[in-house]
Amino acid sequence: MKIGLTGSIACGKSTVSSYLRGLGFVVADADAISHELTSPGGAALPLLRAHFGEGVFSGNELDRKKLASLVFSDSEQRKALNAILHPLIIARIQDQLEANDAPATLVFGDVPLLYECGMDAMFDKIWVVSAPRSTQIARLHERDGLTAQEAAERIDAQMPLCEKERRADAVISTDGPVEQTRRQVRSLIDAAIQRRQE
Repeated sequence: MKIGLTGSIACGKSTVSSYLRGLGFVVADADAISHELTSPGGAALPLLRAHFGEGVFSGNELDRKKLASLVFSDSEQRKALNAILHPLIIARIQDQLEANDAPATLVFGDVPLLYECGMDAMFDKIWVVSAPRSTQIARLHERDGLTAQEAAERIDAQMPLCEKERRADAVISTDGPVEQTRRQVRSLIDAAIQRRQE
């Protein structure tokens, strides 16, 4: 069974993904794939250089902060970035899911823009990781040093979390203690495995 894991920025998806890996599950991680594609020698770099120019590069390396600042303040540039990266990321995720999917197993795809990219059809079930907006803003400030306005821009650049929750098969809250989140995940895993055995 292929399960898509999504949510909005700073909702705690990484915490859930790490827990799943710790339990021995394969998790195809869109952010990790994106990082690999945009690291030195990555397949996306020539395409990014051709579109965005030298201004977002420092020598041979992509200046991620400059690129982020550009795309989060300009929706057209954000669309251009997504048009370059998403097809490459989707292909890699599909390969990893297919390579690890089997009747008796669960395999996960950690994809922040799952609905935005129309990837929901790739999965049998979708779980959304959720946290209140105030928690997202606080986490972005603590984690990335963003101001409240910068954090709000990042959050508002994505599909509203309430819409993702409405379309999901399950919602995992990360606003409480981490053990509470893990219990929710464990319960969903047990239910998914039970369904596979019926």
